[in-house]
Amino acid sequence: MSDLEQHPADTPWHRWAPIGQTLDATGVPDSGPAPSIAAFALRPLAEMLVPEKPRGGEADPAECHHCKPSRYTIWQDDLWRVSAGFDGGTGLPFVGAISPRQHVRLEDAPLDVLTTLGPVLQRVSEATKAIPSVARCHFSRWNDGSAHLHLWAYARPLGMMQGRGAILPYWEQCFPAMPDELLQEHLRIVADALAAGGGEAFPAAG
Repeated sequence: MSDLEQHPADTPWHRWAPIGQTLDATGVPDSGPAPSIAAFALRPLAEMLVPEKPRGGEADPAECHHCKPSRYTIWQDDLWRVSAGFDGGTGLPFVGAISPRQHVRLEDAPLDVLTTLGPVLQRVSEATKAIPSVARCHFSRWNDGSAHLHLWAYARPLGMMQGRGAILPYWEQCFPAMPDELLQEHLRIVADALAAGGGEAFPAAG
């Protein structure tokens, strides 16, 4: 057995977090039970209809929100941008969207985008872990909502073993939004850490 002596994590985010409370999952679209429930029944498999509805920016790239300048962009360089993930706030220490500035899909992205994807993910991971309350940075890609290549970065809180693996995005939807002052502090930490390696933090403010 391990002799590791553990103690509660203590950062501004951990002091805010609703630890010990059962979080409200009723606002999660098509939500099942809260993540703490081990077993649950799936909904009936719905009819599968084709053709599928076009994703955002698929029928008209001019309507792609990833391509448009945004006040939620916290960092960008010539090829990539990182944006705050949710305009309504988040309860995780950080959630961000990573997308190329050029309107491309994974299937047709040029080599200069593909070859820089790995370094960008590495930089975002390290920048996210600069937040004192963060243990890991998770990445996910679905691309069912937009026809523009993008990935999500989710900060897994230090000590939150319930958030390991694919369940973290579900937890994110159940957390209340953290105070805006704390959110802005975390965004500044990530943006400044990214800009230290090149590119521009908060380009809309320039």
